[in-house]
Amino acid sequence: MSEKETLLAADRAHMWHHMSPYNPNPMIVTESQGSWITDIDGNRYLDGMSGLWCVNIGYGRQELADAAYEQMKALAYFPLTQSHVPAIRLSQKISEWLEGEHRVFFSNSGSEANEVAFKMARQYHAQRGEPGRYKFISRYRAYHGNTMGALAATGQAVRKQSYEPLAPGFKHVPPPYCYRCPYGKTYGSCSLECAAAIDEMINWEGAETVAAVIMEPTITGGGVIVPPPEYLPKVREICDKHGVLLIIDEVICGAGRSGRKFGHQNFNVQPDIVTMAKGITSGYLPLSATAVRAEIADVFLEPGVNQHFRHLNTFGGNPAACALALRNLELIESEGLIQRVEQLGAELRAKLTPLESHPHVGDIRSFGFVCGIEVVEDRATKEASAPDRVLRIIAECKKRGLIIGRNGDTIPGYNNILTLAPPFSTTDEDLEFLVNVLTEVFDLI
Repeated sequence: MSEKETLLAADRAHMWHHMSPYNPNPMIVTESQGSWITDIDGNRYLDGMSGLWCVNIGYGRQELADAAYEQMKALAYFPLTQSHVPAIRLSQKISEWLEGEHRVFFSNSGSEANEVAFKMARQYHAQRGEPGRYKFISRYRAYHGNTMGALAATGQAVRKQSYEPLAPGFKHVPPPYCYRCPYGKTYGSCSLECAAAIDEMINWEGAETVAAVIMEPTITGGGVIVPPPEYLPKVREICDKHGVLLIIDEVICGAGRSGRKFGHQNFNVQPDIVTMAKGITSGYLPLSATAVRAEIADVFLEPGVNQHFRHLNTFGGNPAACALALRNLELIESEGLIQRVEQLGAELRAKLTPLESHPHVGDIRSFGFVCGIEVVEDRATKEASAPDRVLRIIAECKKRGLIIGRNGDTIPGYNNILTLAPPFSTTDEDLEFLVNVLTEVFDLI
């Protein structure tokens, strides 16, 4: 057998692939550079999804490999029950990017970062004399992770099938989905009922039982649902009114993806807790962080039995991952990549404008360098496109050397949104290629 056939046989015998029905012939990726990946047959593809929304700075950055290598030689591992220099420096940088004093707890993934946030929020209220505050409010269509608490916060029914019951105490409200407004309104003639729903939920549940609201600045994997500009400030106001913490999940929107250091900064709000992962290392090593405003974290310093945060993570804050993440954030700054993201995002959205009149395009939404194209069967009725049409678009793009994504396994009947989140290393020529391929493929359907 050839090397490829040998590897595929081993894959079929031993591998269990993520989020995929059985595929006996997966693409085997062997190399990468910039915004491009190469498979075992030598075929090159523009990675229009940055892996899983994470290879922000682009593939093949020697500087990141060197940062991890040098740190591994000096100190490959030590738990953060004590401390080490890369974690200290990275926590400083994260606090600087968040524009305020924060305490940072390191984990490995976005799911874990959100689990940490939930535990912190509950303990914070308990130690302030309100142990009844244990509930969390999230939104339908949102994704916050795969672990039992993070999945409970997730508002995607398909992701939860066969895994319930999940962690108790998680409630959901409709998203700020202007294209398919749950309240039958249109933006500009509404009263932000989507934000008011959070206030109503807190009142119905009893504010004394609600610990926090959790949300992404823009719902990404659930369909690139971009809120009106007034939405997040209104949510902050509602949280303050009820003494409820605001947790912002920046796992995808953070690390420059939105055209700001963090997505919530586009809306001029100050969260109480910020979670992040993916782009903070550009996917080169696993790392996540839960950043907490200092005045909230200080409650855990008060004297008393079990007042400290009783949580640990064996590999969270690994020295090599922290050193790499710090170098990643420094390069994003020094190379002006956040400004580049703002430019790329605007150019991508402008170049996709001709698709707005396509009979199978219902809506095109963008937030920084993230874009969602909602595919429909009928523009007038907004009937969601059949899965076969969406999968055909993705397959035809791949045939032409472009990898794109979709909101797969989310809401029954509404997995009809194509997603784009290319690396920041995308060149003008890469962007032109991406748009040309998409245009050509939509002409086929």
